[in-house]
Amino acid sequence: MNKNEFESTKELTKQLLENIGEDSDREGLVETPRRVAAAWDYFSKGYDLDLDDLINDALFDVEYNEMITIKDIDYFSMCEHHLLPFFGRAHVAYIPDKKVIGLSKIPRIVEMFARRLQVQERMTQQVANTINDVLHPLGIGVIIEGRHMCMQMRGVEKQNSYATTSAMFGAFADDQRTRDEFLTLINFGQI
Repeated sequence: MNKNEFESTKELTKQLLENIGEDSDREGLVETPRRVAAAWDYFSKGYDLDLDDLINDALFDVEYNEMITIKDIDYFSMCEHHLLPFFGRAHVAYIPDKKVIGLSKIPRIVEMFARRLQVQERMTQQVANTINDVLHPLGIGVIIEGRHMCMQMRGVEKQNSYATTSAMFGAFADDQRTRDEFLTLINFGQI
């Protein structure tokens, strides 16, 4: 966010504190508007990321057509409905068709979409669609698990619940054995 947006966010935060009955000049709250503006600048950094810069030419030709899996990718995001956090793990697998992407780029793609106001369902599709568009693999599978503070702190207040979303394209959608291999590799559904 630019300087004007940063200052505006500080003012909005100060107003919010006052609207809920706090004294924004109280010692513990004086710096809160600045801290909140800095936090939101970080929480929303995904809007400023460019996919081409993120990938940075880390696409490589290969003679490999077996599953590549990156599991347990931690992420943190903000629910667009209540501006409360949700967080969890993403699992991504693909079967290359002559091209692979640098392994670190997959978590970076997850991070790019997580650092935006989100719903988990959209984030799952965005990760899958992006990798599919970049690599044109034989198949891709994405599973995202999340704990949502909007469901745990308010509303139904179910602290032990979490949501699971998936997107399966190509071989992952068409071949049960491929999907089962993916689920086995990430230990999905096993205690």
